Amino acid sequence: MKSLLRMMLLVCLAGGLSMQAGFAASPADPGKVLRYVFVAAETGFDPAISRDLYSAQIVQSVFETLYTYDYLARPAKLIPLTAAAMPEVTDGGKTYTIHLKKGIYFPPDPAFKGKPRELTMADYVYSYKRLMNPKLNSPHTWLFDGKVEGLDEYAQEARKTGHFDPDRKVSGFELLDRYTLRIHLKRPDFNLGMILAHEPTSAVAREVIEKYQDAQGQVMANPVGTGPYMLTEWVRGSRMVLTANPDFRGSTWDFKAGSDPEDQKIVKELKGKRMPQIGRIEISVMLEDQSRLLAFQNDEVDLFELQGPLAPQVLKDGKLKPEFAKKGVQLSRIVDPEISYYYWNMQDPVLGGLSKEKIALRRAIAMAHDVKEEIQVVWNGEAQALEYPIPPGVVGYDPNYKSSLQFDPTAANALLDKFGYKKDADGWRTLPDGKPLVVRFTAYNDSVGQQQSEMWKKTYDLIHIHMEGVRSPFPDVLKAEKQCQLQTRVAPWIADYPDGDNFMQLFYGPNTHQNNNGCSQIPQYDALYEQSQKLPAGPERDLLYHKMTRILEVYTPVRMGYARYRNMIAQPRVIGYKKHPILHCEWMYIDIEKRKP
Repeated sequence: MKSLLRMMLLVCLAGGLSMQAGFAASPADPGKVLRYVFVAAETGFDPAISRDLYSAQIVQSVFETLYTYDYLARPAKLIPLTAAAMPEVTDGGKTYTIHLKKGIYFPPDPAFKGKPRELTMADYVYSYKRLMNPKLNSPHTWLFDGKVEGLDEYAQEARKTGHFDPDRKVSGFELLDRYTLRIHLKRPDFNLGMILAHEPTSAVAREVIEKYQDAQGQVMANPVGTGPYMLTEWVRGSRMVLTANPDFRGSTWDFKAGSDPEDQKIVKELKGKRMPQIGRIEISVMLEDQSRLLAFQNDEVDLFELQGPLAPQVLKDGKLKPEFAKKGVQLSRIVDPEISYYYWNMQDPVLGGLSKEKIALRRAIAMAHDVKEEIQVVWNGEAQALEYPIPPGVVGYDPNYKSSLQFDPTAANALLDKFGYKKDADGWRTLPDGKPLVVRFTAYNDSVGQQQSEMWKKTYDLIHIHMEGVRSPFPDVLKAEKQCQLQTRVAPWIADYPDGDNFMQLFYGPNTHQNNNGCSQIPQYDALYEQSQKLPAGPERDLLYHKMTRILEVYTPVRMGYARYRNMIAQPRVIGYKKHPILHCEWMYIDIEKRKP
């Protein structure tokens, strides 16, 4: 009888869901299992803290933002997720009114005394304010810094007192009722909808945070969200298992085909299906390239990313080799909306600073590096060299821009000679004051990191600078980088949202300790960036971006590198997979055939 009553209760709750959802029981089939691979270790699953691509895939599966992206639309198209509709934008772009779908629930958890708890707009407000918790030291505060009325003052008070008060009101977050939020901005923000689709703005429940948080206020190991999946197993740096949330409301697959011919096939396979279909996601961490490919060839993996070093074994001219195509292996290939760039820590006593001799040192290093050779050697040609900080597929990209920093080791050596970087008896350059000049290049402790380190050793040898290679695990690199402790490395950044602002903010001074990995603070750049924040995408903003890019070239805190191809290969049993340029994971939009016993 109790089971029957609970079932009746779920049916009643389902009536409050969106028209698209229809019912509250997840349609996922426990017998459908997708086996996936991470190429680097995750760091944890608190939306306010996680900042790596791999953790983000778990976060995006467990938690939900107000908005997301259409699965098939290219360029990426923003659509509602938990929001009932697109935001109502008034007051010249300064006021956003957002309505939440009713009947969305957090799953039963001890934090809720074992009962489901409905999602409300107060959860989103709590989650946005929590980014400002000084204990967290969140790398995502930049999403709201300087934008929302009263939030900067709220954050300043929290930093001053060291106390995060979630009950203190912020005038810019106006709750009209349980399901309606009005956001008041200090100035128009034309990217706010995309920001509210970025996983750090996912809804977390205050009860969960207060029950499971550690001394820093983080909840890395106990993610509880309203999303389609739940984390049911985690062996740090080794294995994760996601199981379909049994009370997830579900949705009906109803995306429209775009210009890609493959879209028609995907629509035919999936249209009208209740999603998610896959009941279990098993994720393994495999650092070595060859191990991943062997696991796929042995049918131990269903879907994985084929990075550059492996590409020649599977691809030729960007297509599957015949032996793979004959087996029904599927390929989804895009140029990632990313930049892999090189930075030199502007706070470092050897490489940093704005004096002429330090600028000369960085410019010489930048000119001594052959980006195209790195693409061939490290990535087997699976990348496009970049001249501009905004990559293809992102609003603001300029395919005609030409950087003033080009490969020219002869000019690089002449520049170092001119500014007093003399050679000692062993042929290595010294600092202008005669002290030893040693540069520490940091890379991940995998095969790609080894190749990158070897490439950069060749670069530094060309200009007679002694380089020491440092190899570290992925999480350790991110931690040290955030604290401005690394001298130099290759830093990848993939779009949080498909607008140039997401890339130009990487070099903005106040974003140091967040996304400004090189810790650069160049007043001219910062002033222009602040001007660009007041403009919508278009020629006027593009002009500012060009000026900002030239400033980066003059002072050389960074040099642009490349955007990599992302090659995702899938077993024949995977149904409807297409790599999305912005979404980190797609398994809630695809299907898979059950494996035969």
